[in-house]
Amino acid sequence: MNVYTKYYIMEIKVLGTGCASCKTLEKTTRELVEELKLTASVVKEEDIMNIMAYGVMRTPGLVVDEKVVLSGRVPSKNELKEILQKSAG
Repeated sequence: MNVYTKYYIMEIKVLGTGCASCKTLEKTTRELVEELKLTASVVKEEDIMNIMAYGVMRTPGLVVDEKVVLSGRVPSKNELKEILQKSAG
């Protein structure tokens, strides 16, 4: 295990201005991070200019390590789990 891997913290951003779907995605993401015991920070990004900078035009959106992995819908818990596990490597 190299130093980068040892201290790696996944950065997850939930993009959304506060709608019910955005809140649901944030809640489920936080639950899964805990359930999967991921070393990750979860941040809610509500600034529309920052959201648009990712090229996301429909929220909610999910960004993992600065890569958009989902936008415009709330995935099922199982789908989100797969996304997070794949992103964690």
